[in-house]
Amino acid sequence: MSQRPRQFDLIVFDWDGTLFDSTALIARCIQAACADLGLPVPSEREAAYVIGLGLHDALQHVVPGLPPERYPELGLRYRHHYFARQHELVLFEGSLAMLHALKARHHWLAVATGKSRRGLDEALRTVQLQGLFDGTRTADETASKPHPRMLQELMREFGVDPERTLMIGDTTHDLQLAANAGTASVAVSYGAHDTEPLRAFDPRFVAGSVAELRQWLETHA
Repeated sequence: MSQRPRQFDLIVFDWDGTLFDSTALIARCIQAACADLGLPVPSEREAAYVIGLGLHDALQHVVPGLPPERYPELGLRYRHHYFARQHELVLFEGSLAMLHALKARHHWLAVATGKSRRGLDEALRTVQLQGLFDGTRTADETASKPHPRMLQELMREFGVDPERTLMIGDTTHDLQLAANAGTASVAVSYGAHDTEPLRAFDPRFVAGSVAELRQWLETHA
């Protein structure tokens, strides 16, 4: 990437479906957890919709009306299936090169994810990304999306104003998070949510691939 002046000092990425090719597996694990407990199994589309939310919020949305005391059990079954297969997951092709190019331009890079701290840390170890991100926030240590707290905490950590912060994600939860925090956003259409709902949040750009995302960031970030 060229050394043109930066518009954004802090670039915050969602994880699943934005950098990490995990949408299909997460949806299947939600379906399997419901089946384990004899609950109605959501469609893949319904299961994918909740990706990006904290696990408790996601399960409440996908299985509404379940007695509150049963959600922890459902969460345990989800984690059982996910952690058994997470070794299969990889970054989207081109993501690592894009991140290194942004780092070379001295952007601060961060992650704001609905994953747990354990889940994110294991993923970062798996793909050898430790040290590449300057900050991370997970749903179990702060408020779940679309509450603005994740971005607010990251902006405060680096002393960056909302107008110098960019949120990138594949779901409406990510774009609503950005709107709630007063930051710009960019959507990617290769993850969990369809393009039209993403456009409704007026992102700066909708990228159809990592290559398109990198090109836009090179020109506009």
